[in-house]
Amino acid sequence: MRRRLIQSTLAVVLVVIAVFGVSLVIVETRTISSSAKETVEAEAVRLAAIVDGRLIGGEPVNPAILTEQSGTQYYALIEIPGRPPIEIGERPEGGVITADETGAKGETVTVEAPRSTITHEVGQSLLIISGIAVIAIAAAILLAVRQGNKLAAPLTDLAETAERLGSGDPRPRHRRYGVPELDRVADVLDSSAERIARMLTAERRLAADASHQLRTPLTALSMRLEEISATDDPATVKEEASIALTQVERLTDVVERLLTNSRDPRTGSAIVFDLDEVVQQQLAEWRSAYRSAGRALVCSGKQGLSAIGTPGAVAQVLAALIENSLMHGGGTVAVRTRVTGNQAVIEVTDDGPGVPAELGARIFERAISGRNSTGIGLAVARDLAEADGGRLEMLQQHPPVFALFLSRVARKRPDDPPTVR
Repeated sequence: MRRRLIQSTLAVVLVVIAVFGVSLVIVETRTISSSAKETVEAEAVRLAAIVDGRLIGGEPVNPAILTEQSGTQYYALIEIPGRPPIEIGERPEGGVITADETGAKGETVTVEAPRSTITHEVGQSLLIISGIAVIAIAAAILLAVRQGNKLAAPLTDLAETAERLGSGDPRPRHRRYGVPELDRVADVLDSSAERIARMLTAERRLAADASHQLRTPLTALSMRLEEISATDDPATVKEEASIALTQVERLTDVVERLLTNSRDPRTGSAIVFDLDEVVQQQLAEWRSAYRSAGRALVCSGKQGLSAIGTPGAVAQVLAALIENSLMHGGGTVAVRTRVTGNQAVIEVTDDGPGVPAELGARIFERAISGRNSTGIGLAVARDLAEADGGRLEMLQQHPPVFALFLSRVARKRPDDPPTVR
C-alpha cells in the first residue's frame, strides 16, 4: 500500500509538472524573445533621435561621437543620405535580432543584437523551473511516504489486533490513529473484543459453576444408586429409587438454573413456596454426610413459613451454606428460620473458628476461600439469591452466621387468599 501511494502521488506530480512546466517554458520563452525585440527596437529609436538632433543642429555625426553620446552596447548601422555609412560596436555573429528605424532627415538606423542573449535567458529560466520541479517532486515523495506510513502503520496495527482476536486474546487495545475511518474500525474491534471477553468469561464461569454445583447432587445420587445395588429388599429399593428420582429432578433444576444464570443472572422465576419443605429436604440430603463426618445437623426456629423465590435456587443456596459449614466449619451445624419485618430468614451457623479476618466482606467474591477450595460456592449462592430478589449476607464472623433473606407471604385465615407483603 505504501508503494502504491508513493507511485500514485509521484505520477500525479509529474503530470502536473509536465502540463504546467511545459506551458510555463513556452510562455517564458515568448516573453523573453518579445522583451529582447522591444529592447532592440527601443535602442534603434533612441539612436535615430540622437542622429536627428545632431543633423538638425548641424553638429558632426561620427562613430566616436555617437558611441560616446548613446552609450549603446549593441551593433548599429547608420545610413545618412549623401554620406558614408557609420557603424557602432561589433557586428554579432550567428543569429541576430534586428530593428530598423528611419529618422526625420531620411537617415536609417539598424540595430542588431545577438540571439544568444535570448538563449541564455531562456536557459536560466529553464534551470529555475527545473529546480522548482525537482523540489516539488522531492516534497511530493516525502509527503507520500509520510502519508503512506500514517495509513499503513494503523492498518498493520489493526490487522494485528484482528489476528489477536482470532487467536483467542480478546483484550481491547484502545488505540486511536487520528483518522476517522480507521478510528471507527478500531472502535468496532474494541467492542468485539469486549463482547468476546464477556462471552469467554461467561463460558468459563458456567463451567466452573457447573463443576461446583453438580458435584454434590451427583455424589448424593451415586450414593443412592449404590444403596439400591447393595440391597435385595424391594421396599428399600422403592424408597431409595424415589429419593433418587427426586435428586434427579433437583439435578435437572440445577442445570437449568445454571444455564439461565449464564444467559442473564438477573432472570428469576420466583413463586410462592413452602420454606419448611425446602429446609427439610436439604436436612435429609445432608444428614448422612454429617453422620459420616461425626457431626450433627439440626434445625430450629419458626415453622410454617412461606416465601417468594425459586425453590430449586433456594435449595442450592442452602446446600452451599450447609456444605460450606461441613468443609470449613466445626461442631454442630444449626439451621434456623425466623421472621424479620416482611422477610423470611434462613440462618446457617456452626461451632467452627469462623471466617478469617482478612477475608471479611470479600467472602462472597469468586476465587476467595479460606482453605484449598474453589471459592465459587458462596459467590454462586449470592447470585442465585439476588436473581429472585433475595439476598445472602454474612451476619457474623465468629462464630460464622450466614443468612438468606427472602420476601415473605403472610399467613391469614384459611378462607383468605395469601397476599404478598
